[in-house]
Amino acid sequence: MESSSGNGKGMAEAYEEVEEEANFESDEIERNKVGIMRALVEREDPSSKDVDDFMIRRFLRARDLDIEKATNMFLKYLSWKKSFVPNGSISESEIPSQLAQNKLFMQGVDKTGRPIVVVYGGRHKQTTPEEFKRFVVYTLDKICSRMPAGKEKFACIADLEGWGYTNSDVRGYIAALTILQDSYPERLGKLFFVHVPYIFMTAWKMVYPFIDNKTKKKILFVKDKKLNSTLLKDIDESQLPDAYGGRLPLVPIQNC
Repeated sequence: MESSSGNGKGMAEAYEEVEEEANFESDEIERNKVGIMRALVEREDPSSKDVDDFMIRRFLRARDLDIEKATNMFLKYLSWKKSFVPNGSISESEIPSQLAQNKLFMQGVDKTGRPIVVVYGGRHKQTTPEEFKRFVVYTLDKICSRMPAGKEKFACIADLEGWGYTNSDVRGYIAALTILQDSYPERLGKLFFVHVPYIFMTAWKMVYPFIDNKTKKKILFVKDKKLNSTLLKDIDESQLPDAYGGRLPLVPIQNC
């Protein structure tokens, strides 16, 4: 019996060693690719010297470590950033109508330390397409600037209570999705859709084809009867917004 137990332990240790070695090799490959990609993008756009390796790594991961695809994606991002955000950031004075809708909040972190964002889709009203895009960029920049040390992703609760045709903005949703996927890749950690009315699925069917496969895996539709238990699997009660039975009051994104 002792011999059997000893062999079992040895096998387990051997397995862990092999797994650690594989992870080390994978990390090493990724680091090497980050270095290669940095050299390529800096040659094409010297301004990229200002970005850190974590940003380059996010673009690489978004393209499954394909250096050519990730480099093209990153250079397009840099060009877009210069034209859309020439001052480096979006000011609140550029998005007054969007902020007045009081629809986006940020409070607490999930069990992995990712900040939690809450969006109320039923409060969304269409303004000009450009202002909405600016609002999306303002929001994502604000979220990223509030990331805890060592974290790169955020969790989002999209609350659709009261959502109806007056809130349906398929163009806006696709624009927001495009900005998130193309310019802020590997930032979304998980997306919970809660209080989803059946009518919303009509709009969802039009948006769904524009969602890349990596993002689709992060989306979860939560049934009302399982709302609290589902959220508590990922978020401690002490960090859960009070709107969902937790202890933290929601804070408007502009006040974060």
